[in-house]
Amino acid sequence: MSTTNPDIHKPGTDDGWHAMIAPGSQFPPEADRYHLYIGLFCPFAHRANLVRLHKHLDQFIDMSIVAPYPKGDSKGWPGWRFPASDDEYPGATVDKLFGSKYLHEVYFKADPEYKGRFTVPMLWDKKTGTIVNNESAELLRWLPAAFNTLLPPPLAAIDLYPAPLRSQIDAIAPWLQRDFNAGVYAAGFAPDQATYDKNVIPVFGALNKLERLTHKHGGPYILGKELTEIDVRAFATIIRFDTVYVQHFKCNLGTIRHEYPVLNAWLRHVYWNVEGFKESTDFKHIKENYTKSHFDINPRAITPMGPWPDVEHGPAETDYSKLTPGGVMAPEVLEYEAKL
Repeated sequence: MSTTNPDIHKPGTDDGWHAMIAPGSQFPPEADRYHLYIGLFCPFAHRANLVRLHKHLDQFIDMSIVAPYPKGDSKGWPGWRFPASDDEYPGATVDKLFGSKYLHEVYFKADPEYKGRFTVPMLWDKKTGTIVNNESAELLRWLPAAFNTLLPPPLAAIDLYPAPLRSQIDAIAPWLQRDFNAGVYAAGFAPDQATYDKNVIPVFGALNKLERLTHKHGGPYILGKELTEIDVRAFATIIRFDTVYVQHFKCNLGTIRHEYPVLNAWLRHVYWNVEGFKESTDFKHIKENYTKSHFDINPRAITPMGPWPDVEHGPAETDYSKLTPGGVMAPEVLEYEAKL
């Protein structure tokens, strides 16, 4: 996409920002120029921070972290809040750029008439005083290569969208996003029984499909020998699955650690052994965001203690040919899986 198009964002609209950092563009790679706003609870912001840490982009991009709750009223106003000090809530920070109380204040600095949502992740350009991008899927695609000209060769060589695997990535990403990454929300926020019954099936159809794909490719990653953006997309939801989505969003047809041995081995491997995965994960933020923000789902705001441990310890099998793939065998789930 062009980064010099004057129509990349029109003030007063709700379409957000969709530029990218690239050499020769209006947003070139520079140290200490860009600032990332995230919430550690948010799976979509998690993806951006994971890439940031895995590629060592934290040396170029500083970060401010909103508190995991409260979010605001039923329409999300006033939105995500920064703590008054870095000691108020462990892991959350003040707005390091502007000292804002709320994230929406930063958005209005870029566009006083902005009518969209005040979401994380959001990448800010300190030089021009505006937002570069606030679309997580776009950030995930271009951020891994954005600073390659400034990185040493071993880090620059890390490619999460490698040419030989792009057709597979492009085929998997749509149903993974629709049925799994967003699917847990479709089930969790269902307004009635019939909607829940319909929406929970694709979640496990997608998990079944992902289990078999991962097994087929042999490991140690979902598409085989190379870590790709599919691993990042899957991780941000799977790491929250047993901890939050099983109980809070009623996605309890199965758990990762019991029904999905291949994905559980994959999760244990990337969490404990691959740089950026564990370091970008904060279970306190994750648990308390969901349980203390969704009062229609959890009116007493009680946060469950389990499961324990958050991610199982011990050596993880990385040769998935030695494992037998599992899954949820409910007829409706198998029927949906067969369509993917």
